[in-house]
Amino acid sequence: MCDFVYRYKVHNFKMKQTNQQYQAVINECRALFINKARDYGTSWRILRMPSITDQIFIKAERIRSLQETKVNMVGDSVEGEFIGIINYCVIALMLLDFQHESEEKIVTTLNTLELLSKLYDSKVEYSYSTMLKKNHDYGEAWRKMRISSMTDLILMKIYRLKQIEDNEGKLLASEGPDANYVDILNYAVFCLIKIGEEKPPHSKHEQPK
Repeated sequence: MCDFVYRYKVHNFKMKQTNQQYQAVINECRALFINKARDYGTSWRILRMPSITDQIFIKAERIRSLQETKVNMVGDSVEGEFIGIINYCVIALMLLDFQHESEEKIVTTLNTLELLSKLYDSKVEYSYSTMLKKNHDYGEAWRKMRISSMTDLILMKIYRLKQIEDNEGKLLASEGPDANYVDILNYAVFCLIKIGEEKPPHSKHEQPK
């Protein structure tokens, strides 16, 4: 009985730590997203879903390449690429809601930073709640995974999305695109948490350009 109580307390502590770390990562991603919205507006709304998927693919491929070669010729950090993946996933979840809406309706919905921020928060909240459920069932298994393995899982999810898009969204027994974007987002958050734990206390993520 004492062993059960100990393991229960340890589990709760780890879950609380994960929740705090998750929110810290999201806060950084959100700040960059809003700052870019101030600079560029919502120009990304012109992108079709396959274009969003390809943007995420490019970033994940670069991360995997850097992991394998250990050579960074461009200089942009792996952390910045993971942040980009997270924000593109949020954009994808937003655009999925607008697939059958007119351009005028989309512009109206996204015409202020306040409205855009609320939409961003709602998509992150959906991803966060999914993470909590899976984290409970899998017992924080991601903490024992390698960052390279989670990168591979991100790429696997992207290939699934590409197949769904090539099949024009027709599914027989699989999760829809939204579930895949959520999983990619959460894996990217986990990767940033693990990278942060391996860095000196005062080191910060480099922001993507």
